[in-house]
Amino acid sequence: MEKIVFYPEGEEPVSFFVLEQTTIAGKTYILVTETEDGDGDALILRDMAGPEDEENVYVEVTEETELSAVAEVFSKILEDVEFIEEDSE
Repeated sequence: MEKIVFYPEGEEPVSFFVLEQTTIAGKTYILVTETEDGDGDALILRDMAGPEDEENVYVEVTEETELSAVAEVFSKILEDVEFIEEDSE
């Protein structure tokens, strides 16, 4: 499983394992988790980099309609993955 490290500006680096990648309507999405094995929290990130950018720039997908649509695609790709939405209270 590929491991990537993010370097948020002004923060400590954060490592994630990439579970899957897909492209929808020309946008690239990755499904990542902090744990390599077993159940864990997952995030869906969208690549915001343009074609001229040398590095990928990922942002967390938080808009509910987009998040649901992309999660459904990942669910079909990864048959053994179940998405459970957490309350954001």
